[in-house]
Amino acid sequence: MSSVRRLPPLRSMAVICALGSSALLVTGCTNADTTRSSVAEAAQTTPATNTASPTDTSTASPTGTSTGTTSPSPSETMTDDQSERQALVPLAKVTWDKAADTAVKEVPEGKLVDLELKRTSAEATESTGSPSPSTPNPAPSQGAPEWEAKVAASDGTVHRIDIDAVSGKVFRTQAEDQDADDKQQIADLLKKATQTPEQAVKAATDKAKGTVTHVELDENDDQKAIWSVDVVSTDNWNKTTLDVDATNGKILREHVDRD
Repeated sequence: MSSVRRLPPLRSMAVICALGSSALLVTGCTNADTTRSSVAEAAQTTPATNTASPTDTSTASPTGTSTGTTSPSPSETMTDDQSERQALVPLAKVTWDKAADTAVKEVPEGKLVDLELKRTSAEATESTGSPSPSTPNPAPSQGAPEWEAKVAASDGTVHRIDIDAVSGKVFRTQAEDQDADDKQQIADLLKKATQTPEQAVKAATDKAKGTVTHVELDENDDQKAIWSVDVVSTDNWNKTTLDVDATNGKILREHVDRD
């Protein structure tokens, strides 16, 4: 009688298949872990490459720090007026208030109506006018800094006083050419101006920091008496003009001249 080969039961086949699948899963997981480990090791040993975005305009400095795009130097962008202020203002060793005090002393009971820092002109160095009554001094050289002051008497008569902005000495005085109407206008302005130039300058420099280069008693478009004060910033050499109400000290207008 021939023997018959018994087939393994279905349950045994299932167990075998399950064992085979488990072995494959273990092998797959081991391979995946090995792959991830290799990738991690490669990432730790490979130097990172720094890529800038298309909009990044910063550049690396020699010390390795990132710096943004630098602005042009002031000398490359300043206007002629700004360059002139930069050249003139530091030359003046006498401040506006010292010059004002000196000018007012030249006119008995006079009051300041105008004071401006400028360069000495050729006309100012000539012998026209008269030396200071108190301290006659030679005029500074042409182009040197001077304070040109105007001081008015109570009747409106205006005297021009030229002061060396380095030494502080008066080198010329001269009466202005005025008619009766001009004198009356000045006299009326002096009566309206209850604020002193010192008070007006304080109000202006509280608003705009810098060096005062011009103070003038005037009228605005509304026929109000004002002190017009120019203040130059030594950071950018812009000039700010502030109109100060000559009756109450309020700032009526502020204009920055960047030219």
